Amino acid sequence: MEATLFDAAAPTVPLAERLRPRTPDEVIGQRHLLGPGKPLRRAFDTHRLHSMILWGPPGVGKTTLARLVAGAVDAQFVVLSAVLAGVKDIREAVERAQAMRTGGRGTVVFVDEVHRFNKAQQDAFLPHVESGLFTFIGATTENPSFEVNPALLSRATVHVLKSLQEEDLAQLLERACAELQAPPLTPAARDRLVAHADGDARRLLNAYENVVAAAGAVATIDEAGLERALGEQLRRYDKSGDQFFDTISALHKSVRGSDPDAALYWLARMLDGGVDPRYVARRVLRMASEDIGLADPRGLQLALQAAEVYERLGSPEGELALAQAVVYLAVAPKSNAIYTAWNAARALVRKDGTRPVPDRLRNAPTRLMKDLGHGAGYRYAHDEDGGFAAGERYLPDELPDQTFYQPVPRGLEIRIGERLAQLRATNATRRQG
Repeated sequence: MEATLFDAAAPTVPLAERLRPRTPDEVIGQRHLLGPGKPLRRAFDTHRLHSMILWGPPGVGKTTLARLVAGAVDAQFVVLSAVLAGVKDIREAVERAQAMRTGGRGTVVFVDEVHRFNKAQQDAFLPHVESGLFTFIGATTENPSFEVNPALLSRATVHVLKSLQEEDLAQLLERACAELQAPPLTPAARDRLVAHADGDARRLLNAYENVVAAAGAVATIDEAGLERALGEQLRRYDKSGDQFFDTISALHKSVRGSDPDAALYWLARMLDGGVDPRYVARRVLRMASEDIGLADPRGLQLALQAAEVYERLGSPEGELALAQAVVYLAVAPKSNAIYTAWNAARALVRKDGTRPVPDRLRNAPTRLMKDLGHGAGYRYAHDEDGGFAAGERYLPDELPDQTFYQPVPRGLEIRIGERLAQLRATNATRRQG
């Protein structure tokens, strides 16, 4: 029996639009918002709307939910794109809402990518949201805490949308297959396509539509068919927003937590997503100083060498050196003693006054400076027993003794701690005597 072929010329509406849910029950995913008793489900069931910010990655249903909210109360749905719209468009939306109010009908103003509006444009909505002229819904892929004005944010409820899970995308694929009457996917091809979508429903449907159009007269669509239609698999990765910072945070915490396998996973995620390996190299250097420190000074050396190797080899060869450094730092003994000591020293300097350098520690390159007493009484450590001027103080005279650096009992810092304890004890004995 000949397989039914997809006629690309017949339906002019994109598959993603044809499968857009018409009711809340048709929405796939977001059960934390649409499940029984959940916030948006209550809004639909009670027909009581509220202004909101829908925050989530691309292709998870932000626009769909906004449309459904408007449809639930039979409201006029006005769409503004923050990429293209200006104050004039906002003014026109307000006028349309006022006209609808006169006719007894409400309005929902939906602003896509609201984070792209500047402060003045966002502020233009405030009086109308407060007066109840329309219900405001903003959609954003960026953290509203940083990208939406506090005044507007305080008047809207933030709903966080999540990337679709694999089972959600598989269910969506079934709907798409039925809509297109297309040949079935092999299990391996289905899994590959779901992985390619990376939680993005729109990406899944667009890719599937292309795959079906290119499939020809086949009984099933396999991985080879996907390769012909999609080419090199790419991951969705936000190289500047929250996903970026969350992923580098996960890499750093995996190294700090001594889990080389997790560290390699997050490193691969970042590099696979297109992050500049030089940025990763800089962060690895930071990890070596912040979390390993003097417990294993070779960690910083290896991290620096990895950065230099990458500069010489580039990608992909140089990425192996970064992986080597990440694994070494993950399994190395950990110490944040230097990090803690440095922060404590900086905090003291910021809050303390500008104390004068004691005369004995001052530089005296000229006769005048020597006559003024600069350097007088300085004890040259190399001339003392053991190369240590016991009892000498190197802090400002009026500043109490400080203990910023406290070695941890791990790695090389065990020996450093023993040596430092001995020196401090000798100092204390000499000063008491």
